[in-house]
Amino acid sequence: MKTIRVVAAVIKAVKEDGRTMIFATQRGYGEFKGGWEFPGGKIEAGETPQEALKREIMEELDTEVAVGEWIETVEYDYPGFHLSMDCFWCEIVKGDLVLKEHEAARWLTREELADVEWLPADVAVAKEIAGDMTPAE
Repeated sequence: MKTIRVVAAVIKAVKEDGRTMIFATQRGYGEFKGGWEFPGGKIEAGETPQEALKREIMEELDTEVAVGEWIETVEYDYPGFHLSMDCFWCEIVKGDLVLKEHEAARWLTREELADVEWLPADVAVAKEIAGDMTPAE
């Protein structure tokens, strides 16, 4: 089975009340159109995962991010390929998260993570990061 290596950005921000929010996007194209995911994309030859993530977020969202700590690598078998997805915490350095390829986007608090229909590989990431997000008081 073909393996596709990708990177995903868990872009975080802090609300005025101190709660952590993460940015989720809804795919606007392809086989998984309409599913929710963490933005990112394929790693190109010669790129580190961090370089790929910076490039992909600039291409997809017209935003510069700082790539932080590695969260996990998700290995998931879709029907036609194996996905290997390196996930990193990211923060916005410059830009306004302009949707160029996605149908929609939402900032989600810990309590709202289950409110969207995550793509299968992204479900594990959403569960993993929930423990690192500040809950409502």
